[in-house]
Amino acid sequence: MTQIFENTTKTDNYIYVTQLAEVKAAGSLVVHKKKQTLALFYYNDKVYAIDNRCPHMGFPLQGSTCKDGIVTCPWHYARFDLASGGTFDSWADDVPCFPVEIRDDEVWVNLASPSDPYTHQRQRLQDGLEQNISLVIAKSTLALLDIGINPAEPFLTGLEFGTRYNKAGWGTGLTIHTCMMNLLPYLDIEDKPRAVFHGLSAVANDSAGAPPEFVVHPLPNSTVDFATFKSWFRQFIQVRDTEAAQRCLVSAISSGATSVQIADMLFCAATDHRYLDVGHTLDFINKALEALDVVGWESAASILPSLVSGLANASRMEESNSWLYPVDLVGILNSAFKQLPTVLNLGKSQGGTWSNSDELVPILLGEDPQAIADSLLAALAAGCTEEELASVVTYTAALRIARFHINNDFGDWDSAHHSFTFANAVHQGLRRVPTVELLRGVFDAAMSVYLNRFLNVPPARLPEPKDLVANPEELLKQLPDLLNSQQQVNQTGQLVAKYLYSNGSPQKLMAMLGKMMLRENRDFHVIQEIEAAFRQYSLLGQTPAAIHILVAASRYLAAHSPTMRSQAQTYQIAERLHQGDRLFEES
Repeated sequence: MTQIFENTTKTDNYIYVTQLAEVKAAGSLVVHKKKQTLALFYYNDKVYAIDNRCPHMGFPLQGSTCKDGIVTCPWHYARFDLASGGTFDSWADDVPCFPVEIRDDEVWVNLASPSDPYTHQRQRLQDGLEQNISLVIAKSTLALLDIGINPAEPFLTGLEFGTRYNKAGWGTGLTIHTCMMNLLPYLDIEDKPRAVFHGLSAVANDSAGAPPEFVVHPLPNSTVDFATFKSWFRQFIQVRDTEAAQRCLVSAISSGATSVQIADMLFCAATDHRYLDVGHTLDFINKALEALDVVGWESAASILPSLVSGLANASRMEESNSWLYPVDLVGILNSAFKQLPTVLNLGKSQGGTWSNSDELVPILLGEDPQAIADSLLAALAAGCTEEELASVVTYTAALRIARFHINNDFGDWDSAHHSFTFANAVHQGLRRVPTVELLRGVFDAAMSVYLNRFLNVPPARLPEPKDLVANPEELLKQLPDLLNSQQQVNQTGQLVAKYLYSNGSPQKLMAMLGKMMLRENRDFHVIQEIEAAFRQYSLLGQTPAAIHILVAASRYLAAHSPTMRSQAQTYQIAERLHQGDRLFEES
């Protein structure tokens, strides 16, 4: 009997595995050769060899039902074509199959690896995104990164998928996706694939069941200058005309507008109105621009139009009761905005000599909104730069979280959180485009912090630099157990402060906080909080203000831990399969 079963392999690597008679007699047989466990099946006068592990979750395939050339795993009933290993159930993945030759009644199998794992895993990632299958996304992510693919590549895949297949536009999934990329430099190496997985899975979940987005084309043969495009865009957003605004944006990009100009146009429209969608809209714009920093500006025309729907349809705080009554905050802001050109000119003459942040913070945390606006204007007139002012306001927003009293309603955590992540987005935006229009966002953030003043009545006490320890790393080891229990808010904040005041490594602390965040089920706000806090700490350095920001972020994480951690279990299954573990043998 002569049998040659064809398959694509890099090299011939045939080895003897067993006698043909043994396979015939058993119908299916498991053999172990060169660290490879094979399931042999005798069907229709031929011998077939496939990997004995079901690619879905690792259950052994030997002994599975084989009927009409289809092998069915008895655990989750995944079905595979015996000849090719191809699955009929996309959630299961294809099972590796191996060429077989019969030589003198002996079974010989070629164990050479498949020729192109990269192409296969890229397709599997696409399949996982399209069908929102977290396990498939996790397995393909691990495989791609393990063969040396730059994380920016699967990031771009998720970015393009999320903007193309979600008519609602840029939302929480793509924001999580970008936050995870921003967090990679802070994470331990073993946690980086997990972060990429969480971002991709969030995109898939956000897009599941959503209709696709069909982006409009640029204006034909347009010779319009950028100033006109910007004016048009603001008008279209003002009247909530999504289609016109989107065409204006893609036309500006197509005409050659720079990344700085497009950022200016988007931020300007976002700050023409007060605190859009409690800060989410401007944060989404900032994240989309940060995403393009990773993948390149050439993707702008396909990525940025996803922002327009949210920008046009966002809730505007000038239409809300809390910003108009009992104090007309909008009126105070509009009056302040008229003074911005004057105070900025005054400030330029000061030569960047401003250093009064310690005096400004108590005013920003106070109860007089007019005094808050006046103090911001005074700081600018005294030489405070736009970026410096944004940094101080972001810090005060973080203090609302660091001093958040646990007797508040649980939902109030998000009120404080929104102010902080909005302020951070404005700060990051001003580092990109320090315009007078975007500067309005700093004032919006300050008023949002003012509105949250009741969250610090009474204020939780900020941890002080006392009772320091000689070995702070022992403190850090306590953090995972601490976050295994609910509402360890104050204890977590105190541990983080003591660790840093004891000269513990900020890098190790942030890596640990990132690890603790990743082991929980994804929470949009928690991920935003951690990412913003890490960015702020990196800018502030090892200062008391930076410590307070990490205290705030750790308290917020503690307030939202632990979760069911089901997503972590999915990832762990994928990780163990990737490592070759035999899951079915574990208790």
